[in-house]
Amino acid sequence: MSASLDRPAPDDPALTSGEDQPTSASRLARAQDALARRNPGEALALAGPSADDATEIPALHYVRARALFQLHRYAECAEELEKASANVGPHAIALLLDEAVSMRRRDDLLPLLEICRKRKPDDARLMDAEATVLIQLARFDEAEILLRQSLHRRPDNRSTLNLLALLLTETGRFEGALAVMNDLRESDPQDWEPICNMACILSSLGRMEEAANLYRQAVPMAPKDPRLRLNHSITMLKSGRMAQGWAEHEWRFGLPGHTSMPLDRLLPNISPSLDLKGKRVLVTQEEGLGDTLMYLRYIPPLARTGAIVHIWGTETLAAICERVAGVAEVQFGGETPEYDYHCPFISLPRAFSGTPDAMGAPVPYLSADRRKAEMWRQRLQDNHKLRVGLVWAGAARPEDTAALMVDRQRSMPLSTLAPLADIEGASFYSLQKDRPAEQIPDFPGKLINFMPECHTMDDTAALMVNLDIIVSVDTSAVHLAGGLGKPVIMMDRVNNCWRWLHGREDTPWYPQMTIIRQTRFADWSDVVERVKRRLEDAVAAH
Repeated sequence: MSASLDRPAPDDPALTSGEDQPTSASRLARAQDALARRNPGEALALAGPSADDATEIPALHYVRARALFQLHRYAECAEELEKASANVGPHAIALLLDEAVSMRRRDDLLPLLEICRKRKPDDARLMDAEATVLIQLARFDEAEILLRQSLHRRPDNRSTLNLLALLLTETGRFEGALAVMNDLRESDPQDWEPICNMACILSSLGRMEEAANLYRQAVPMAPKDPRLRLNHSITMLKSGRMAQGWAEHEWRFGLPGHTSMPLDRLLPNISPSLDLKGKRVLVTQEEGLGDTLMYLRYIPPLARTGAIVHIWGTETLAAICERVAGVAEVQFGGETPEYDYHCPFISLPRAFSGTPDAMGAPVPYLSADRRKAEMWRQRLQDNHKLRVGLVWAGAARPEDTAALMVDRQRSMPLSTLAPLADIEGASFYSLQKDRPAEQIPDFPGKLINFMPECHTMDDTAALMVNLDIIVSVDTSAVHLAGGLGKPVIMMDRVNNCWRWLHGREDTPWYPQMTIIRQTRFADWSDVVERVKRRLEDAVAAH
């Protein structure tokens, strides 16, 4: 939220008023509190118009707009947003986007935007705001029309050009996106952001040296900006420069959402001079389940230092964490426990980067519950075909825009895997959770679905160890299967994640994994054909 709309202006005359009438500042604070308590009706009453228009500040109009949006009163909301928006800078509706996303009401911004644009049809800022929503909804053609119209009115607007580059990237037109970024770079050589954005695109495409050269220019321009340094770290890691990449990756702590723990008690690098005997190290959840499953490999070497390892993570992984060698205690929820050092899972590779355990414990470092695994063994024992587990989609997480946009590139419809149904001698088991599992009827062959009986990752692990091979897109399932030591075929997008490096069909993280990557953006057809051949070979060997 911008400073101008989040709090009263310092020179607001109502701040110094000695009258009994509530000041705009107090009205604003009370209304914001009501919104925080999910009471938009109360917020609207508290922030309602005053008798003296001179005390009205943009922040009050914006708070009313927020309350009216929550109440689905879009016409009134549009009027308040207009009053909250100055003639320069972003339109106030841009501030509503994150809130609408967090409420899973992204789609509801479109009727509101339609009203706003009818009121101000030539306001290019509204075109940009609507294009942003449409990009997130993958309605790219409509978004591009709006962005072109916006650029017709403001040809050199950097915000609009950045949105256009994002759209081009999301639709696989990488050279076009690079051209837009290069124009921005040349128009303002002192701005590091276009250079960083170009490097990000090049890195995602595996053009590592070009990306590295751009970072050599950008980093000296903003050496303490965590966004730049974090993106730089990802290129280092994807290039295989692990030690430097992990050190650089710690810049993420300069961004919100990574840790609220004190950095002066962050676990230092493991070295002969660091004595951890009897020290309690609190290892904390930071991002997705896949990251936790990947970095659990560092728990056994951490315990060998003599540290008491206390994991504070998520309930769905608690049982798996408890069986990792060296874990003293596993906690989910509750208050922060006592500790000597803390370490988010993603910082463990940095801590061990200068040791013989730089890659953590060997696979398998995860195990399934023996009782649950035996139950599945007995239920599947009469199936002597090659047992193949299938995962075709990750978690979309619509409340997380970045995750949503990544997921639509890494996931596929189940119908895309239809050619696998023709394989003789293979039986297929769904390992898919959440809404994509509703696609199971779209598979032309028999797809056995025991996932309604699997309530946690621990349950899934027990089923997984009784399968012969796992075929999955890039989601937490590959980390679970890989950590269990199962053979994995991972179907990967052309602009792949850093952890799978570039130009390789194998990975040092999971020795029994084969990576089959797209050769054309958003085209899974050749991937599925290659997977089919691999499975046919596996059937023959079986």
